[in-house]
Amino acid sequence: MRRRSIMKGAWATGAVVAVPAVLSACSVESEGGEKADPSDLDFGLPEGEGELVLGVIPGWDEGVVATELWRQALTASGYTVTVQEFSEAGLLYEGLAAGDVDVYLDGWLPVTHATYMETYGDQLEQIGAWNSNAALTVAVPAYVDQVNSLAELNDNAELFGGEIIGIEPSAGLTEAVLEASIPTYGITDLELKTSSTATMLSELDSAIAAEEPIVVTLWQPHWAYAKYDLKNLEDPEGTLGDVETINTLAHLGFSEEFPDVAAALGKFALSDDQLADLENIVFTDNDGDVEAGVTAWLQDNAFGDLVA
Repeated sequence: MRRRSIMKGAWATGAVVAVPAVLSACSVESEGGEKADPSDLDFGLPEGEGELVLGVIPGWDEGVVATELWRQALTASGYTVTVQEFSEAGLLYEGLAAGDVDVYLDGWLPVTHATYMETYGDQLEQIGAWNSNAALTVAVPAYVDQVNSLAELNDNAELFGGEIIGIEPSAGLTEAVLEASIPTYGITDLELKTSSTATMLSELDSAIAAEEPIVVTLWQPHWAYAKYDLKNLEDPEGTLGDVETINTLAHLGFSEEFPDVAAALGKFALSDDQLADLENIVFTDNDGDVEAGVTAWLQDNAFGDLVA
């Protein structure tokens, strides 16, 4: 049995975290004005016990909402669950491989997180893929009609102020754009500006509000495609890879230690439509209040159907 010192409760932060927690601990108000509590929901999982640590990267929103789904489900089933935020994927994979993190729900395979799997894969379990239609993208607002392809970016560098607005430096998407897209298409007059997903989305929102041109690194599925009218730039050379799967990963030995949890996680699936609806309820209807939004979604969508 592994020993570790963790915070009891919902979401924890630590030295590895560079951003505040994305979870607001609050109840959800129903249509009748009564407060709904996640513990009132029927998650349909076997009762269990023990401490579980779920790893997440704030801003990688499909992982954020999936993690909160499972935090609520596992807590309701008797487990003590901590969600540990990490500022970058490398630190999360390191913690997962070391057993300090039990489960990570946002592993993109086979390409985006290939570097981390090469380093840590023999210390991990691939529990299952819960979405099979993930893709890396570079996008512009639909009103930017001067550019339709990555091959046209460099000739229009001035239009975008010489910048591609990116996300975290450690992201697989960042690596793909830097090491494949930029050299393949000779994009020498635009610099990839990295910071965080939240910063990228903020700049995208501001540019669209002013109807100004902007080019960003993004991915699908993502709620931004429902909120904004965006256009993915064509990638004729395939530098961003093919369609990928979003996977649940765990440390080696997790399935033996928590067989019921591993079995349920292995059956977990969210369709594109379900994920888009969930993210829209969290980030639009509930202004990014993750717990409230997920609970609201679960009131109309049975968790048991996701693990059937």
